[in-house]
Amino acid sequence: MSDTSDTVVRPAGFPSGAAPGPLRRYGPWIVLALLLLVLPRVFSSGLSISTMCVMGTMIIFALSYNMLLGQSGLLSFGHAVFFGLGGFLTAQMMNMMAGGEGPLPLMVYPLVGGLAGLVFGVIFGAVATRRAGTAFAMITLGIGELVTSSALILRGFFGGETGITVDRTEIHQVFGLSFGPQVQVYYLIAGWCLVSVIAMYAITRTPFGRICNAVRDNPQRVNFVGYNTTVVRFIAFSLAGLFAGIAGGLASINFEIMNSAQMGAAESGSVILMAYIGGVGNFAGPIIGAIVVTYLHLMLSDLSDVWELYFGLLFISMVMYAPNGIAGVIMMQRPLIRRGQLLRVAPYYVLALIPGLVALAGLSMIIEMTHQLSISASEGLGMTMMGIAFNADALLPWLTAVVLLGGGGWLGVRAARLAREAYGAAMVRGRVQ
Repeated sequence: MSDTSDTVVRPAGFPSGAAPGPLRRYGPWIVLALLLLVLPRVFSSGLSISTMCVMGTMIIFALSYNMLLGQSGLLSFGHAVFFGLGGFLTAQMMNMMAGGEGPLPLMVYPLVGGLAGLVFGVIFGAVATRRAGTAFAMITLGIGELVTSSALILRGFFGGETGITVDRTEIHQVFGLSFGPQVQVYYLIAGWCLVSVIAMYAITRTPFGRICNAVRDNPQRVNFVGYNTTVVRFIAFSLAGLFAGIAGGLASINFEIMNSAQMGAAESGSVILMAYIGGVGNFAGPIIGAIVVTYLHLMLSDLSDVWELYFGLLFISMVMYAPNGIAGVIMMQRPLIRRGQLLRVAPYYVLALIPGLVALAGLSMIIEMTHQLSISASEGLGMTMMGIAFNADALLPWLTAVVLLGGGGWLGVRAARLAREAYGAAMVRGRVQ
């Protein structure tokens, strides 16, 4: 385990000396707001709206983690603590105000989670941020285990293994909104998601955001110029807790239940996956990662009993071959687009993608057949993949899987080499032109 100080985060800025116009400054946020507004009209099924609700919550959660890892170089293994505590405090407040007794409408309750995350961020940050690197990571891991185990002991507040439930429709209603229909919950989450994303992006553009980057890249130099790196880390840690708490509050409203698992190691690991798969080197990376991981989680959990294994393989592959994540791969194409060379390279990308998918199909067959033989043998050896039925102990499916994995992998490596060469040649042509 090592410090993440070599991770580079550079939010998009404006050219030196050029004052951005109103359209360039506010246009992306207006487009994002309109997109969030019309998404339920495009994806109108109940499953789609529920999925988008989870994605909106996870976007806030992943971006709050990026304030630690991407912006300040702090690798935390216990970030879900603030997500869970924010959710529990929000749920308890909702239960206290149930029956319309409280004057606050439901749309402000995520602030309760945010304040809880901020308070506990201050408390835990006072201890954790005295160290950086590996020591900080181990402290946050200990804090996460401490809080999770305490939740199972303090049953009166946390509800033990079953957690606590709420009913969002019993909260004081305004504008005729009961938040019974899921689409109303979607717009609540979308609104908070938009506000939180704008706020976290604005923080990256402040002098404090720049100092966080400096502390991540070269803490010794920051100390030399007169800034206290411990204080900078402490403020970043507290702000990350604030936004994680908002995400937790939205989760309690959305699911109407909170339990100790939502602030355990698995949830902390999930947000690390989102950040790395999306790309901690770009502000949009955690947003992409939250969307991709949430979708794959919901999709793979329906298709396979060993979906966690696929997530592990995806994480390892991204760290090894695309360390800047999906956003980093996308950003690599910007020079090609500016120089009009992308269409020259795109066929090579497709050429590398096809054998890669073939190899993935072979690997999936091996994993699923192994699982069927070792874990689910009592249910029978018959199984179906890609609409084809076969027995897991038959020779032909195993030979097919090995051929697909070996042949697709070999062709994929060769095609990837050609794609890299085509990319380099396109960059050279672009400079010449």
